[in-house]
Amino acid sequence: MPDYHDDLRLAHVLADAADAQTMDRFKALDLKVETKPDMTPVSEADKAAEELIRTSLKRTRPRDAILGEEYGVEGTGPRRWVIDPIDGTKNYVRGVPVWATLISLMEAGEGGYQPVVGVVSAPALGRRWWAAKGGGAYTGRSLTSASRLSVSKVSRVEDASFAYSSLTGWEEQGRLDGFMDLARSVWRTRAYGDFWPYMMVAEGAVDMCAEPELSLWDMAATAIVVTEAGGTFTGLDGRPGPHSGNAAASNSLLHDELLGHLNQRY
Repeated sequence: MPDYHDDLRLAHVLADAADAQTMDRFKALDLKVETKPDMTPVSEADKAAEELIRTSLKRTRPRDAILGEEYGVEGTGPRRWVIDPIDGTKNYVRGVPVWATLISLMEAGEGGYQPVVGVVSAPALGRRWWAAKGGGAYTGRSLTSASRLSVSKVSRVEDASFAYSSLTGWEEQGRLDGFMDLARSVWRTRAYGDFWPYMMVAEGAVDMCAEPELSLWDMAATAIVVTEAGGTFTGLDGRPGPHSGNAAASNSLLHDELLGHLNQRY
């Protein structure tokens, strides 16, 4: 098993720098926000954080490729860093503290690139989660001050907590009835949104979560944290990993039922 400790340590350093920059502009009255062609917002903080991470990676890992939400892909090779500078930009620009910088290292393998390192840093919540392939998943303030993560052992849907982001995407894909069937079946539902439900699945606080439409940079870091905590992370098509354009994550015990509900079409 390759040792990813140096890459994980670098990801923490990158997250520290991004946290300082994003927190400096969080709730700033003069924050500049634009609308991208896909009608989603992007702030000056998104761009600045990604530029900062890219500059650091070019210096410290010059042979690695970089894929980021704001500036696309740069470079080629078997190793690729995947960056979402602010996951939850809509929250960020409105002063809601649920947003995070997502940093992942992916390596070429069977089935394409797979995440081997992931850091999810949510400075406004005072939280950080991370994982490396074969090394487990953790949360804490630093590599040396951390608690190991483990998913829940809830095995019945009627006892489960299910988290999601919103209803609109499910309706657009014709999956809303299946989604509602699931919501009626579980013990509890909450729309925490963005990266947070996946981290709570990894912690065992939530048992399953899903989103109908996502990009690779939304999922690469969260996927390895969930799986290294003992959970399952797939697309709605059941394909393992962050490559399906959508996501379903669970404590593994509930995954088949989760997919069964969400793949009902009417």
